[in-house]
Amino acid sequence: AACGSTGGSASNSSGDSGSGSSGGSAGDGTVYKVGIVNWMDHASLNQIVENVQSRLDAQGAELGVTFDYADYYDNAQGDQSVLSQIGANMVADGVDIVVAVASPSASVMMSALEDTDIPLVFAAVTDPVISGLVDSMDAPGGRVTGTSDALNTESIMNLILAADPDCDYVGLLYDTAQDASTQAIADAKAFLEEHGIQYTEATGATTGDVQLAAQSLIAEGVDAVFTPTDNTIMDAELSIYELFTDAGIPHYCGADSFALNGAFLGYGVDYANLGVETANMVSGILLDGSKPSATPVLTFDNGTATINTDICRELGLNYDELAKTFASLCTKVQSIVTAESFDDLNE
Repeated sequence: AACGSTGGSASNSSGDSGSGSSGGSAGDGTVYKVGIVNWMDHASLNQIVENVQSRLDAQGAELGVTFDYADYYDNAQGDQSVLSQIGANMVADGVDIVVAVASPSASVMMSALEDTDIPLVFAAVTDPVISGLVDSMDAPGGRVTGTSDALNTESIMNLILAADPDCDYVGLLYDTAQDASTQAIADAKAFLEEHGIQYTEATGATTGDVQLAAQSLIAEGVDAVFTPTDNTIMDAELSIYELFTDAGIPHYCGADSFALNGAFLGYGVDYANLGVETANMVSGILLDGSKPSATPVLTFDNGTATINTDICRELGLNYDELAKTFASLCTKVQSIVTAESFDDLNE
């Protein structure tokens, strides 16, 4: 379950019955217009989109309907001003439902759809209550529900200490404008204070800012760096991982995509599964009559630690030994190597 919140489980992705947008039924050949709005290109968010699409394709083939997302996909490329126009386009196109990936997309799409009856399913929103998207995790209210990638920060802190029991100075690297970072950073500070560990913060809103922030943490001489599920830092990871590696500093982050892009370790939800469950919510609303207002926000187990073996080796650490050390603290420990996208690993 997500830290500090209570929501649905990954095996329960449909809520009470209600009216879908188009009123079709399985097997009748209905075409559903599914708008998908991605916040920006990066490994985690793209992985979600790809799995939403592939799951909708599979369900459509199985149920005898078509989920047309190809004509209604858009990407804001991290530009908040673009989102409002995307929302207006979705309304003008008469989509039956909108999937909004990440908090910025979800917040703007909620406003854009306010005067319509179009349901909204968000994906990878860390705290949808704080973001104002839902009334509660169990009873969202309105026409909005979705999936959360809330992070168990304490678990990452425990991994840091398990790998380095002498760690006494931790850097916190994040973007203050990212809702996904707010609670996780507060939780990290509370943990570190409780354990008598010094910390320092460095923030950035652009890739250039993040590079300077990383350099400041290196200059501070921190023993490790923590970043939650922060889209800004994720977008900049490929440009900073070598800085940390050359300085001998492990970077612990809130998603496996960070490790894919060069961080030492990513810990958190399985974004491929999150995408699948988001698609299940879409089909539940459109085909089964599930009401978003009564469909609990779905949360996931945060038990997978993904270690970048390239970085592990460069830091002088032994993957097999770390895997044993982390075994009791994780549901699973897995390895990955540095690449720009998950697709590159299979080429």
